[in-house]
Amino acid sequence: MKKSADSDNSSSRVSDDSTHMDSSGLGGNGSPKYHQANPESLSEEAKQKERIFRKKLNQDAREVISHSIHKKVKLIVHRPDYDQENQQEYVRLSKGLMPIVQEIARKTLPYLEHEVSSEFAKNRYYGSKFQADSVAYRDYRYFAKKRPPTESPSLVVGLRVDESASMSAYGRLEAAKRAVIAVYEYCQLCQIPILIYGDTADVSKLEQMSIFAYADFDKADTNDRFRFMRMHARSNNRDGMALRIMAERLAVSPQKTKLLISISDGQPKAMDDYTGSYAVKDIQQTIQEYERKGITFLAAAIGQDKDVISEIYGKERFLDITNLHEFPARLVRIIARHL
Repeated sequence: MKKSADSDNSSSRVSDDSTHMDSSGLGGNGSPKYHQANPESLSEEAKQKERIFRKKLNQDAREVISHSIHKKVKLIVHRPDYDQENQQEYVRLSKGLMPIVQEIARKTLPYLEHEVSSEFAKNRYYGSKFQADSVAYRDYRYFAKKRPPTESPSLVVGLRVDESASMSAYGRLEAAKRAVIAVYEYCQLCQIPILIYGDTADVSKLEQMSIFAYADFDKADTNDRFRFMRMHARSNNRDGMALRIMAERLAVSPQKTKLLISISDGQPKAMDDYTGSYAVKDIQQTIQEYERKGITFLAAAIGQDKDVISEIYGKERFLDITNLHEFPARLVRIIARHL
């Protein structure tokens, strides 16, 4: 057995030949740039902070599920390491994506600048200025109000990746990695807080649910982009539990718009009886509960169970990803629309 992720002796490490990318991570032509870094530069204080953060993630996740049907499920939240091979894979997968991501960001940023500089914050339930053009949306956000100097439009994004065994088929895992890279780099360019977690179930009797915290807005790290390459097709999937943990993180964030996207290739299935109508009901109840808290859910289906996933999440929340090659750009454009 490997030592658990919240153990005092486990640590986040890099290889002796590790590299790191700067804050932008991109060269002038859109390709990733990196330079040699000293792996010993991570101080003992930094390592201790990482252990404390990992422990807090475990405590918070267990608290979230303590009042749900998953309360007896043994859970561990991991903070994956990365090595030189992961860095090289990241560079390989990201090369063709960066020009697309940068172009979408280039078109988005002027709107963000306009909104930030705007004297009024729009789409409010109440305010001092009536917006006639908003009536067509019928969401009761018909007003605008004076924006405080410190307030700016805000979006937070959560990206959940199903790491079940079936993700190994038909290039789905690589497509998911490319989508994660595209979304992450877009959010970095637009300064959007992002949460990227993967999950699997039934690794062992002592670890019935595994969460992999690849990127977290509470501890942003430019090297998080390399952690994504640790995604693997592993075991089963307990979707409702993963969604609940991530949705709670987003629900307590200060941003106004909270978007949670689930990338999955199949319907939920985990031991002992988390399957069928029982699992479907759990997912639907989780969605209903957190939509009341302001979370917008989207399900990106990339496998053979597209019809089932559509029924579970509802057609209004469903994305049919038929072309895996177009998946990354499509996902980024969907996020851009929510800005």
